[in-house]
Parts: sequence; C-alpha cells; structure tokens
Amino acid sequence: MQTSILRILVIATLALATTACANTIRGLGRDTANTVNATQNAGEDIAEAAD
Repeated sequence: MQTSILRILVIATLALATTACANTIRGLGRDTANTVNATQNAGEDIAEAAD
C-alpha cells in the first residue's frame, strides 16, 4: 500500500516538474524572439537615421 502511494506521488511530482520545465523553455523562447526583434528594429532605426 505504501509503495503504491509513493509511486503515485513520484509520478505526480515528475509530471509537475516536466510541465514547469516546458513552460520555462517556452517563455525563454518568447523572450529570445522578442530580443531578436528589438535588436532588428533598433538596427533599422539606426539605418533610417543614417539616411
């Protein structure tokens, strides 16, 4: 009985950790994309100002 409960708790913990990691990676991808876009926009602004 205790083994079954422990097994369920371990599986639930692993599922929660996996979900949290997926959300973190997704958020990091969005942040990276926003940084790239901001850098490109800044470069375009500088190029337009130089014209």
